[in-house]
Amino acid sequence: MSNTSSSFSAFEQFSAAMADAVSAAAPGVLAIQTRHARASGFVWQPGWIVSSDEGLPEDEEAELVLPGGTTVAAKVAGRDPTTDVLLLRCEGATAAPVVFDAAPLRAGEMVIALGAREGLPLVAGGLVSLAGPAWRSLRGGEIDARIELDLRLRLGAEGGIVLNARGRAAGMAVFGPRRRVLVIPAATIERVATQLMKHGRMPRGYLGLSLQPVRVDACSVGAMVMGVAEQGPGAAAGIRQGDIIVAMNGQPIRSVPLLLRALGPASVGTVLALSLRRAGEAVEVQLTVGERPAD
Repeated sequence: MSNTSSSFSAFEQFSAAMADAVSAAAPGVLAIQTRHARASGFVWQPGWIVSSDEGLPEDEEAELVLPGGTTVAAKVAGRDPTTDVLLLRCEGATAAPVVFDAAPLRAGEMVIALGAREGLPLVAGGLVSLAGPAWRSLRGGEIDARIELDLRLRLGAEGGIVLNARGRAAGMAVFGPRRRVLVIPAATIERVATQLMKHGRMPRGYLGLSLQPVRVDACSVGAMVMGVAEQGPGAAAGIRQGDIIVAMNGQPIRSVPLLLRALGPASVGTVLALSLRRAGEAVEVQLTVGERPAD
């Protein structure tokens, strides 16, 4: 009987600790409504709310539902679809910012996904099913760690936070391919949201070239230049239409998508050594990566 009581007491303490963690973090997590979608978000800095770009894909104006049900207006300040980070500006969100824990999540660790609906917490519990190194998303975004969760995330909870076993926020819960639940880590959110707050978008590398894959010989491929933007980086480097890029910084071109995916924010201003084939002759050029113009 004493063993049963002891086990029940431990379970009760564990359950109470999870509920306490949710209660402590919930004031900083908000429900977000637009004309076309519902999601969650959290206070990143005073007056600034982070959510999922995929969860709120269309509208530039939103309504935040604060804990307790009060609503305030917000506007999208910037988006980065490559990392799934969206930043909203809202003076009416006065809750203290969510505090992130820099410690990485580990496979097997218990976590809580915390979103909001109509001013109330929306909670799911589960495990970290996969914890891996930094990776690039399908859209080319740099994600600081690959974290997958084994839990059922409701649609309205996308863009909310993920709490670790210490009750601290480890990142943002989003849907990945095949509805897997992924975590956008705290380090990625800080880096991207800071750029969005300053510039309204993430800078991306720009070559000023239209490229098409072409087979150079039986064992290698290249990127044929189909067009050169006037006054773009490619034109400044002397690249011409019809040139074939066969190597970059001494590495053979494996595919055009991989070449373009390398043009992340850190690439702006870097100098690329490009090896070309021009009318059968080998040509070497230096190209300084520019910043992609705003759409």
